[in-house]
Amino acid sequence: MDIVIAIVGSIAAKAVEYTISPINHVKYLSNHQQYVETLKDRAERLKEARDRVQHSVDAAKRNGEEIEGDVGKWLSAVDKKILEQVEKVTQDEEKAKKKCFIGLCHNFRTRYKLSLKAEEEAKAIAYLLERGNFERVSYRAAPQGIVVAPVKGYEEFESRMWILNGIMEALKDDSVSVVGVHGTGGIGKTTLVKEIARKVKDKLFDSVVIAIVTQAIDIEKIQNQIADFLGLKFEEQSMVGKASRLRERLKKEERVLVVLDDIWGKVDIEEVGIPLGDEHKGCKLLLTSRELTVLSNGMDAQKHFSIEFLNEKEAWDLFKKMAGGCDESCDLKPIAMEVAKKCAGLPIAIATVAGALRNKRLFEWKNALRELERPSSSNFTGIAAAYSAIELSFNYLESEEVKLTFLLCSVIGHNGLVEDLVRYTLGLGLFGGVHTMEEARNKVLTVVANLKASALLLDSYNDERFDIHDVVWDAAIAIALKDYRMLVLRDHAPKEWSDKEKMKTWNVISLRCPQIIANLPKEMECSGLSFFHMAYDGTVKIPLNFFKQTEGLKALDLVGMQFPSLPESIIHLADLSMLCLKKCAVDDITILGELKNLEILDLSMSGIKELPKEMAQLTQLRLLDLRWCRGLKIIPPNVLSDSGFS
Repeated sequence: MDIVIAIVGSIAAKAVEYTISPINHVKYLSNHQQYVETLKDRAERLKEARDRVQHSVDAAKRNGEEIEGDVGKWLSAVDKKILEQVEKVTQDEEKAKKKCFIGLCHNFRTRYKLSLKAEEEAKAIAYLLERGNFERVSYRAAPQGIVVAPVKGYEEFESRMWILNGIMEALKDDSVSVVGVHGTGGIGKTTLVKEIARKVKDKLFDSVVIAIVTQAIDIEKIQNQIADFLGLKFEEQSMVGKASRLRERLKKEERVLVVLDDIWGKVDIEEVGIPLGDEHKGCKLLLTSRELTVLSNGMDAQKHFSIEFLNEKEAWDLFKKMAGGCDESCDLKPIAMEVAKKCAGLPIAIATVAGALRNKRLFEWKNALRELERPSSSNFTGIAAAYSAIELSFNYLESEEVKLTFLLCSVIGHNGLVEDLVRYTLGLGLFGGVHTMEEARNKVLTVVANLKASALLLDSYNDERFDIHDVVWDAAIAIALKDYRMLVLRDHAPKEWSDKEKMKTWNVISLRCPQIIANLPKEMECSGLSFFHMAYDGTVKIPLNFFKQTEGLKALDLVGMQFPSLPESIIHLADLSMLCLKKCAVDDITILGELKNLEILDLSMSGIKELPKEMAQLTQLRLLDLRWCRGLKIIPPNVLSDSGFS
């Protein structure tokens, strides 16, 4: 009996301790439930905040962006806090509901400690909530630049090695700031300078950047390419402002090599913003061109090197390597050697022909030799051997849909996005049996991989893009014009554009020519047109009835333009499946609600500020791209909820 009295007395004493302790002890006991509820409420708010941040992180990763370090640490801290600490307090709360002695009294000590812990954790969660208001969760990483792996397609031929060594010596010479490489299209200029860039990176130069110039010289595009390699994001809008910013950024590189590839005329280095000579002795310029005069007279190259055709032995060695086993058969070898000779020592011709004939049978080789002896297309501006070789490779593609996909690459051009190709092929319904966006991407990626294996396409600076050689591009445009009713106009207005009867027959039209875009016809009489592409950086006046007679249009791609609203005639495009307004500064897109069959809508990087409520009518929409629409502020309720896109 004495023992029982002693135990009860001890419990009572403990109860009195918590009951008559200082006021804060009483507070923790009497407001215990409030502390626990506050913790649970803040924990729920933290979970919601975490979900919001995680959604932004997931979207950024899909866009290939890098996640800020503090965001990753915050998410880890939140997970630990929610999963471990808050869960523990919740479990302890359940324990605290038990009676301390046969249901006669509450466990005062446990409740007191739990209240303290709940308050402590609630404060910690409040701190995390405050720190979780991120202005942004990610950033676009600068491209890795020149890779250290060997350049694909580069061969160390004797005729090339002395040129490579000569260029390397010129780049070491402090008195030389501009070096040029010239030779015919497809001879291997780009491949050679990429190999040089790889060799000098982190040895002669801290940084190496490459920009492709092309026939239509666009200073801002050159600036943007160099900026991408440097991880520089322009805030300036004017070309002059960008040049000043780029110049200052390049000066921060102690030793930098700038490669300008495929120059067709004088490029004003001052306008681009490349500091040379006394302004920055550590900056060197390496140029490629088809014309020596462009390098020596237009660009003031202090040293220049000519790349010639491969000799017969080098050409045969390259052909054997790319065709695979063609010298092992006594019957095949003589034909193969004749085919190789028809490629005229031109690497691009050798690569395309050998790739097309790899693992083919003898009669196919004989047929290829016959085709290579035919005259080349009069529409092709390159050399005959190159056109014949590329056309042969094109003819050997496995199916008509693969051929059309390749020809669509001629619309996109250099460093094209595979995703653009996905949207074009979906909009045009090119592939049968493809039902989802993922299936379409997988199909296009497979086709692009096969086109690269055929040497018709090239790797670009990342896996999301592909590139195309200038000579192949020219040949593709010639083939598209001759055999597929596709008119691709890059920098001039040929007679085909002004021929009204021919205009009615075109299936695809691509316009990049400023001369044509500045003077668009009132109506485009192209009843058979299925795809129209127009790219222009600036204000464009599209006539109101421009699309009135293009009712069969399935895909429409307008890039980089400024116009207050879309032309009214767009309502006639009842069959339109894909619409791209990438980089367009357009204020009013209300009319899009009339395009009931639209499945793909790309508004990325556009100037839209509000999605119109009429977009709720686009019930067939499968893809809506709103990436980098920084001005977009208003998305009305229920505009997107009824659409079936993902």
